[in-house]
Amino acid sequence: MGNKNKGRVYLIGAGPGDPELLTLKGKRLLGQADVVVYDRLVNPRILEHIPAGVERIYVGKASSRHTLSQDKINMLLVKLAESGREVVRLKGGDPFVFGRGGEEVLTLVSRKIPFEIVPGITSAIAVPAYAGIPVTQRGLTSSLGIFTGQEDPEKEDSSIDWQKISTGLGTLVFLMGFENLEKITRTLMKFGRKPNTPCCLIQWGTLPGQRSLVARLDDIFAKAQKEKFSAPAILVVGDVVSLKKKIDWFEKRLLFGKKILVTVPSDDSARLSRMLEDQGGECRDLPMIAIKPLDDYSALDKAIKQISEFDWVIFTSRNGVKFFKSRLDRLKKDVRILKGVKLACIGPKTEESLKDTLGIGVDIRPEEFRQEGLLQAFKKTGAEGKKILIVRAMEARDVLPEGLRKMGADVRVLAAYRTVPTGRKPEGDNALRDIDMVTFTSSSCVEGFFRVFSTKAVRQAKRRFLTCSIGPVTSETCRKFGLKVDIEAKDYTLEGLVKAVTGYFRKGK
Repeated sequence: MGNKNKGRVYLIGAGPGDPELLTLKGKRLLGQADVVVYDRLVNPRILEHIPAGVERIYVGKASSRHTLSQDKINMLLVKLAESGREVVRLKGGDPFVFGRGGEEVLTLVSRKIPFEIVPGITSAIAVPAYAGIPVTQRGLTSSLGIFTGQEDPEKEDSSIDWQKISTGLGTLVFLMGFENLEKITRTLMKFGRKPNTPCCLIQWGTLPGQRSLVARLDDIFAKAQKEKFSAPAILVVGDVVSLKKKIDWFEKRLLFGKKILVTVPSDDSARLSRMLEDQGGECRDLPMIAIKPLDDYSALDKAIKQISEFDWVIFTSRNGVKFFKSRLDRLKKDVRILKGVKLACIGPKTEESLKDTLGIGVDIRPEEFRQEGLLQAFKKTGAEGKKILIVRAMEARDVLPEGLRKMGADVRVLAAYRTVPTGRKPEGDNALRDIDMVTFTSSSCVEGFFRVFSTKAVRQAKRRFLTCSIGPVTSETCRKFGLKVDIEAKDYTLEGLVKAVTGYFRKGK
């Protein structure tokens, strides 16, 4: 397998849906790819591991709707590899469990294309596990059968021996079988499976929107219709389903079933969403503002060159630290220029950023993570006669500089970045229809929210969503726009916001 003129194809299983179930090897190879060919059920968050500029080719297939036929997908892989590129073929679940990976590999073999296989976690095992069902269990069954549900079980030439599997295996798992659910259950009973056999239908398994339905074999189809289940879903048949009541964990998490709109800027939205999803929430990222560099850094650059003239430098956010560091680099200077200058910040994340980015600690970090808290700290330390530089966003409250000036300080305020609306259109009004919570981490996010959603749309939402605020300043802006604040963080950080949300529901509200 070593033609130097050809690229290589990596056939990678993306797992059952949860983006964190991607293997470490799969993640590494995505970061090295020249082109990625991916399927319909690959979680979009997995695609975030693909470097910017790498070509992405969608070849998703749904029942009766194919972007490309399998033969054309096979030849596409050949063509891409023969052009000398490193190709990742990304498939949902495991490529060799009803993923047609074998067909693709055999085509590569026939063309002498180098390839590697990276197995993925199959939904046949992972989805039942997320529903609290072990597919084997001592004392119940030690046999497992995995089948495609797309084949009509009532056709004469079925490739599945229904008579043998109906009574010969303990646990049966049917993938992609929702459209044939009624025929599958009827055929199993026809060939001897008891009508009272426990069954579980699991939709969108391993994802925040997971739903599961437990019923007997003879009524699972009727109940699925009543509960409006749809594809993608898998069916588990067998006595192991009876263990779900005791083991069920994923659907019992504190925020499970709660749909949460995350309005945080893109840099933080993934982190906040991940923390909320770890508690069971289903997050929809809709950043209302974006963090952008300034058009002109001459004022900040001049201050950096004269930094030794200041007694204090105050950073109000992690973004301020980030852009300050980028200007140091541009000016070919380093942290040594801050020798003799004291540092202050607002909040533990800004302090952490200073340590990680500049390798230095702070002299003041207030107990209350806002401008008022820092003012209180300076009242104890003393600011009279001190020359202070505040590095912040272009758009910010002036409580801190005005308060320091009243104390007798010589204060200079310089922007290191700006916050701008993301440019979303008001067409998103319908997105509020089934939202349970909206999170706000700044006044700018609240203002951006009302640029996207009209006041009328907020009032007419199907049900009133909970308003979650990172702190009193943001809460005040929420109220100015007519929002009732239901949850307010005591610690004004993303972690504090998550703690406040979980605390609210832990109390049974």
